Amino acid sequence: MIVKPIHTDADYKAAMAQMCKLWDCPEGSSEADLLEVLSILIEQYEKRMYPIDTLDPVEAIQYEMEENGLSQQDMVKYFGSKERVSEVLNRKRPLTLKMIKNLYHDLNIPASILLAR
Repeated sequence: MIVKPIHTDADYKAAMAQMCKLWDCPEGSSEADLLEVLSILIEQYEKRMYPIDTLDPVEAIQYEMEENGLSQQDMVKYFGSKERVSEVLNRKRPLTLKMIKNLYHDLNIPASILLAR
């Protein structure tokens, strides 16, 4: 696939569709690299087209937990272990690409928020 800037809604939809196809690619693969590049392009487009006062990633996760009645134990499937959940929620560990993919795919937290620093 040729990667190009996202200028239109059609470009955005095509990039999102391609990103969804790449969700389960192995980490460290060329597909994972493409997924990372697409996520950056999508994030930039979303920032331009849908500017909002964004939550930071931890605030967004906490919001989704509260809205969906999820406990830290429920979040283990997204983070891998109770320790990781605690470390991320206490801002001691950054989100990994795998965590971001899980949260985006299952909880529909926007990638642009999860990728925010």
